[in-house]
Amino acid sequence: VACLATQSLGRRKMRKYLLSAAAVIAVVAGQAAYADEAAAKKWIDEEFQPSALTKDEQMSEMQWFINAAEPFKGMEINVLSEGIPTHSYESEVLTKAFEEITGIKVNHQILGEGEVVQAVQTQMQTKRNLYDAYVNDSDLIGTHSRLQLAYNLTDMMEGDFFDV
Repeated sequence: VACLATQSLGRRKMRKYLLSAAAVIAVVAGQAAYADEAAAKKWIDEEFQPSALTKDEQMSEMQWFINAAEPFKGMEINVLSEGIPTHSYESEVLTKAFEEITGIKVNHQILGEGEVVQAVQTQMQTKRNLYDAYVNDSDLIGTHSRLQLAYNLTDMMEGDFFDV
């Protein structure tokens, strides 16, 4: 029973975390779909509960995502992550929610950890874009820093990403 309670609590925390992660992807790119408040309301009511936010607060955040995604409709992004339950939830559930709410299509590929590490390292070393985003754990933080490929998002949002 304790294991089930832990899994349930973990799933709630995972939903909150993953919704935040999906928001970050919205700033990157997108594809045409039906981005609207009705879709956001559906996902809030059917999937994003329980939440620490009220439904009105969630809807306010969703409106921000819809507006931020507007210039990127018609685009598509490719994301790579390793095969763990959290990433399966992202790939199977949150990509659908994200597309319906923002109009952005996310192709979320899941591979083994070694393959993800290899793809990330190849992209960093060659500076050739293989994926638009990676969801990886802290193993590569030092690599990003050593190759001077880690960015302060606060600074980027105030500078180069200001209009995104």
